[in-house]
Amino acid sequence: MVQQYIDTRSDQELVEAYQNGEQKVFQTLLERHKQKVFNYILSFVKDTSLADDIFQDTFIKVVNTLRSGSYRDEGKFIQWVMRIAHNLIIDYARKGQKFRMVYDNEDYSVFDTINTSEFNMEDKMIKSQIYQDVRYLIKQLPKEQRKVLVMRHYANMSFKEIAEKTGVSINTALGRMRYALINIRRMAEERSLSLTMN
Repeated sequence: MVQQYIDTRSDQELVEAYQNGEQKVFQTLLERHKQKVFNYILSFVKDTSLADDIFQDTFIKVVNTLRSGSYRDEGKFIQWVMRIAHNLIIDYARKGQKFRMVYDNEDYSVFDTINTSEFNMEDKMIKSQIYQDVRYLIKQLPKEQRKVLVMRHYANMSFKEIAEKTGVSINTALGRMRYALINIRRMAEERSLSLTMN
């Protein structure tokens, strides 16, 4: 009877219950989403054993974040889990972990068949994800900080020009830029986002 009640609660309610000490409810969250997360990982890595490793790392990160109290519930638990999984997939790619394990022998070397476009595709995938994440984080900034950051990095304006355009002092423009970067780093950490290529 209790289990039935747990199963009918939303992800958000289960997360709150888990954070309030109901350890058993995490199993419900795991059962509810494990197939979707695992299939998503497998669709990228094409290797069951590696997918299993990344899947486990994903949920270790989920548990650690929930336990630390740094998870910010925006009503999108599964999207957050999928983003962690995606970032871990990219981390494996960055570390040079090729998704198909192939071993050299006297007659065959993996370097004979590696297609450099595979590396280019991985780089493109990583860059695309970083740009998408940065755009998302910029949208979360306070308006004044967002405006300065966009003018500086996307319009290539000097701080003097930004100050004139926004009607503030150069020091204020510099301060807003500094806080924008601090906030982006903080939000990236909270959401387990990696914003670098290596």
